[in-house]
Amino acid sequence: MTDKIKRRSKNDYINNADFYKALVEYKKACNEAEEAGEEYPVITNYIGKCIFDIANKLKYRYNFINYPFREDMVSDGIENGVMVVRNFDPEKSKNPFAYFTQVIYYAFVRRIQKEKKQLYIKHKVMENSVLHGDAVTQSEQGGSTEAGHIDLTTDYMNDFVSNYEESMEKKKKPKQTKGAIDKFYTDDDESKKQE
Repeated sequence: MTDKIKRRSKNDYINNADFYKALVEYKKACNEAEEAGEEYPVITNYIGKCIFDIANKLKYRYNFINYPFREDMVSDGIENGVMVVRNFDPEKSKNPFAYFTQVIYYAFVRRIQKEKKQLYIKHKVMENSVLHGDAVTQSEQGGSTEAGHIDLTTDYMNDFVSNYEESMEKKKKPKQTKGAIDKFYTDDDESKKQE
């Protein structure tokens, strides 16, 4: 008798049941090592390949596809996935694919935020050097000339800088909430207190 081979679809690149079993076995090995006072075991090749595949597939998602630093995003995702392998709790969830996809997704988002911050800093440094006359550009003959050739007024960079600065301002402003004592005062009471 031949065993029936279950065909997976093109989109089903990880068998969630096998991934779950591998994580349960790894968690068991970690618990045994902890009880014995030994170091945690290294993750298996299968678990590592699953994390690698999730990160590589996620980089093709529509909201990540156009970033030039996608390989850095994948590296961060794999690193974060490997770091949290022991945090996966088989008793709470039987879906490791979703767990690791979410971990890797947020690693991608953090990388995008870091890269945007670096781009903002680079732009501001270049802008300040042009304003102060410190920037030097290469002329077509290979010599250097004083600043003046650098165009920092592109629409993309102006929009990027203004959006980035607005988002930073929103993060800095604390939410205005009334304290418990302020609820008892009206605006008229406030003016009387100040007099």
